[in-house]
Parts: sequence; C-alpha cells; structure tokens
Amino acid sequence: MHGTGATRVSLDSLGAIFTRFPDKAVVRHELFRIATTLEDLGVTCVLTAERTDEYGSISRYDVEEFVLNNVIVLRNGLYRERRRTVEIVKLRGAPHRTGEWLFTIDPQDGIVVIPLAFLPLDKGSVRQDRVSSGVPALDDMCGGGFFRDAVILLSGPTGVGKTLTALSFMVAGVDAGERCLLYTFDETEEQLRRSIAGWGMDLDQVDATGLLTLVSEYPEASSLEDHFIRIRRSVEEFRPQRLVIDTLSALERIATPRALLDFVIALGAVLRPRGVTTLLTALPGQSYAGPGGPSIAGQIASLTDVAILLRYVESPGHVGRAITVLQTRGSAYDHRVRAVTIDHTGLHVGAFLKGVSNILAGYGSPLLNTRPWPAGAAEDTSQPEPHE
Repeated sequence: MHGTGATRVSLDSLGAIFTRFPDKAVVRHELFRIATTLEDLGVTCVLTAERTDEYGSISRYDVEEFVLNNVIVLRNGLYRERRRTVEIVKLRGAPHRTGEWLFTIDPQDGIVVIPLAFLPLDKGSVRQDRVSSGVPALDDMCGGGFFRDAVILLSGPTGVGKTLTALSFMVAGVDAGERCLLYTFDETEEQLRRSIAGWGMDLDQVDATGLLTLVSEYPEASSLEDHFIRIRRSVEEFRPQRLVIDTLSALERIATPRALLDFVIALGAVLRPRGVTTLLTALPGQSYAGPGGPSIAGQIASLTDVAILLRYVESPGHVGRAITVLQTRGSAYDHRVRAVTIDHTGLHVGAFLKGVSNILAGYGSPLLNTRPWPAGAAEDTSQPEPHE
C-alpha cells in the first residue's frame, strides 16, 4: 500500500481468512493484528464479514465488534417480501443515528439509504398563496383553496369519485400553467386516459401543453423504497408544482403499516420544501370511529394539512354521495356535509345536506348512513361555522 499510495482499503471478507482458525481467541488476536497494521498505515479500511442469521449475533465469531472501531450491520429480512436495512451498531467517538434504516440498490444511484423515519422538520418558509382544487365549491369549503405547499388527503370508498377529484385537481393545474405529475397504482395509463376523456376533459389539449406527466405502476412491480426513489427522481427532474398519488391504499399490499407511514413522512420531506401541492387518495381509515383494522388513511391523517372525506349516503331506493372537510390547517373551513353528483362533465359539489348524521360512523364501510336521505336535499342557507 505504501507503493500505491492508497488511502482506502477494502477487505472482502474476513470469513475467508478466519475459517482455518477454530479458536475464537486466535481469531480475535489475528483480527487485532490486522486492525493495528491498517491503523499504523493511516488508511480507512472497510472489512466485510458474514453473519449466520438476521437478528442473532452481531458478528459470526462474536469478537469483531469489540476489536474494530465501527460496526455496521446489513440485513435482508423478510416482511411479506425481502427488505434491506442498515443499522449502525457502533461508531466510536462520534454520534450516530440508531435503529434500522431502509436502503435499496438503484441502477442509477447505487446504494441509497432512505431515512424514512426521524427526518428533521423542514424549517423553510411557509407558503401563504393558494391553488384551486379544480372544483370551485370545494375551494370554498376549504377556505379559498389549498395552500401551495399543502399535503391533502382525500379518502373514500371505491367508486365514490376520488380519482375524478384528483384529475380535476390536475387539470386545474394545467389550466394555470403548472407542471403536474400523477402517479397511479390502481389503473393503467390507458384506463386513466379513457376516464379523463369520458368526463369531458380535453385530453389532446392537456397533452399539447406538455405540463402533465402520467405514470402508472403496479405496487407489486417494485419494493416500497424503489417506488419512493422513482417518485423522488421524477420530482427532481420534472419539477412539478402539483403531485397526485392515486391511491396510497394500493401500496398496503406490499408494505407494513409502519413502512407506509414512513413513506408518507419521507414524501413530505421531499415535497414541502419545493412547494409542491400534493393530493393523496386512500380508502377510508378507522381513526375517527368504528372498530376494525387500521388503514393508511387513518394513520396519516395527522400528517396532512387538509383532510377531505367522500362518502356514500343511502336512502330507500337511492345511493348518493356526500363530501365533508375534516380539517384545513391554518385556515377557516366549512365543516358541513354537502351533496356530490357525478355526470359526463365531472364531479359537482351541491347543496348543504340537512338530516345527514353519523357521517364518520362506520368509517371503513362503503355505505355510511342508514338514516333516510333528506327529501329534496334542501340547502341550508345559514352561514357556515368557521373552524381553525
């Protein structure tokens, strides 16, 4: 090494050297000699070693971690599918983050550690300007639209109008001259384009602007961390001002609840500093009422700036739709329930509904209201009560 002038050395692996030494005391002595020699040479050295199981002993011979300065453990555990994690067990003389951290091997960037948890809170400026949801009455319900850097959660059962609302949000962005990125995990791009055309949106005109990018991927095609890397790369390269992910619930098929929660936290850390208005759709959660298993909507509600609930309401011989705003951080909003209709021109928010209660009961159930649909859906003309 003196002849080459090397300052970094990699020795792969210790196991190939120490298999001939049956005594752990001999292994420790020889490893100490190697470490001392490398330290005297003034080089930075990475030594690799095998382990017999993922969560057993830190090292194969139970001596490596005591002799060396730093110890990093790589795991490839099975949680529905294989997930790579890295843990810094020891970093002598320096502070370090504890716990397991996801990482993936990306063809473009190589090894990428994804710090999904314990991310520092963004201390950048908070945006005060607002953007339209694409549905004017929904803008009014939210106090004048969404803040530019907001993360919006739109939850509701299948077929209630989540994707249509998301598309209206995208088209409004294109009309305003903003770059828009839409990730769908539920439909192919062809199906989504057919839906856009079927709701009276001019697809050719939208495509001609070059402002809308559609990406369709099945959740099972990649790991959660690989999906995150691709979304982050698209944000960095395309620089969208609006992002839609439809739907987060599809990712529940490949990820644990904790991993998916960290995924949303990491997305927020990427998107908020860039001022990207982000709309996330999900199936209903269980955080407000009713028993049952958790869903991503219930877990991330507290992490979002705006929470909107689309629901079915049932009456004899009729199933209608309703919408309500559960929260809008930093703004007054209307928390009453309003009727929703869908026709060939899109989604429309109509009159305030009287007599509708238990809007949050059975939050995970497709049909939430067992009380009669109010005859004529009479509009409530009283002033909405603001809520901060």
